[in-house]
Amino acid sequence: MRQNAPSSESTYTEWRHKVGDGLKPLQNSLVQLFQETRLFRIYSSTLMPGLLQTEGYAAAVLRTVADFQEISFDDSAEAARARVERSRIIHDPERRFVLLVEEAVLHHHLGDTEVMAAQLDYLLTTAALPSVSLGIIPMATRERVQWPRETLHIYDDNLVSVELVSAKVEITQPSEIALYLKAFEQLRSMAVYGAEARALILKALEALR
Repeated sequence: MRQNAPSSESTYTEWRHKVGDGLKPLQNSLVQLFQETRLFRIYSSTLMPGLLQTEGYAAAVLRTVADFQEISFDDSAEAARARVERSRIIHDPERRFVLLVEEAVLHHHLGDTEVMAAQLDYLLTTAALPSVSLGIIPMATRERVQWPRETLHIYDDNLVSVELVSAKVEITQPSEIALYLKAFEQLRSMAVYGAEARALILKALEALR
C-alpha cells in the first residue's frame, strides 16, 4: 500500500495488492463496512453497482477483473456469490440506498444476452424497494452540470471510495468528502426516477431482443 501525506487523509491501494489472495477475500473484506453504514450513495458510469448485481452479471464482471489483473487462480464464481450475499443488505428497511447510473450502463453488455436480461429484470425489482432511490442519467441529457465521473461509493458522510484502473482511493478528509457530495448531488440532479427510469430500463431490455 502507498499512503499519501497524512494531511490528505486518504489512502491509495493498488488493486494488485488487494486481489493477491483472490477476489472472494476482497468481497468479504467489505462486509463490516456495509454492516456499519446506514446511508449508501453510489454513482457508476460504467457498470451496474455491486449492490444491484445479479450473480451472473457479477461473475462476468469479476472474470474480466481476474483476466485483466492476471490473477493466478480464478475464484470469480465464488466471489460473485459472496458479492450477492453481501448485497442482500439492500433489503434492510433500516438503511437507505441512493444509487445513480448513467443510461449507458444499461447497454454495456457483461455476460451473454440471458445474463443481461436477468440483470435488467432484477434492476426493475430492486428499484421498487422502499429503501432504494435509483436515478438514471439519460444519454440525451443536455447541458450537463457534471460529466461522467469515475465510480464512487460514499458511506454515510465518513468515507468516499473511488475506483481507478490501477487502484482504489479511500478518502476521509471532510473537505474532500464535501466536494464528492457536491458532485454526487449535481449528478443526481440530472437523473430521472420512477416511471421515467423504469422506461429507460425497459428500453434497454427491448434492445436485447
